[in-house]
Parts: sequence; structure tokens; C-alpha cells
Amino acid sequence: MRAQWMLISTLLFALITAVFAVINVEPVRVNFLFTQADIPLILVILGSTLLGGLIAFLIGLFRQIKLQRTIKQLEKRLNEAPSEQALAVTEDADSRSFLAADTDLEHTEDGKNSNK
Repeated sequence: MRAQWMLISTLLFALITAVFAVINVEPVRVNFLFTQADIPLILVILGSTLLGGLIAFLIGLFRQIKLQRTIKQLEKRLNEAPSEQALAVTEDADSRSFLAADTDLEHTEDGKNSNK
């Protein structure tokens, strides 16, 4: 639904820009850095609109690529995490069983000492 509204608003903006540009066809003097030119206003309006759209597209594309890279890094870390957790759980279980066996030995020795 959001994509449909985005498409409708883009087409509406393009239509308004086209009508505005067609109404303004007089030549205007455009001052560049070192030179001047007489260009029809319709070309200035359409060129500015297209340049603005291109800049917005490139910024969005750069942001999308950056977000995809971040997602891949986080997924990689997430996939590595279970193996690290499994190793930690295994080590924890081994240490618990070792402590339990050590505690059993102490109780057995205490029982033998109390029988004497």
C-alpha cells in the first residue's frame, strides 16, 4: 500500500512540475561560474528537477547499501554466536560435572573419616 501511495505522489509531482515547466517557456539568463547562457526556463526547471531526483536517488542507494552491509555483518555475528554459546555451555557442563565429582569424593572421604 505504501508503494502505491509513493507512486501516486511521484506521478502527481511529475505532472505538476511538467505543467509548471510548460507554462514557463521564456528564455532566461543562467549565470554559470565563468559564463552566462540564455536557456528556456522549461529546461532549467526540468533539469533542476531531474538533478534533484538523481541526487535523492543516489543518497537513498548509498544508504540502502550501507544498511545491507550492516545487516550482513549482524547476521554473521548472530550465526557465530550459537557456536560460541554451545562451547560455553559445554565448558560449563564439564566444570560442573568435575565439581560434582570432586564434591562426591569429599563426601566419601568425610564418611570414611567419620566411620573411623
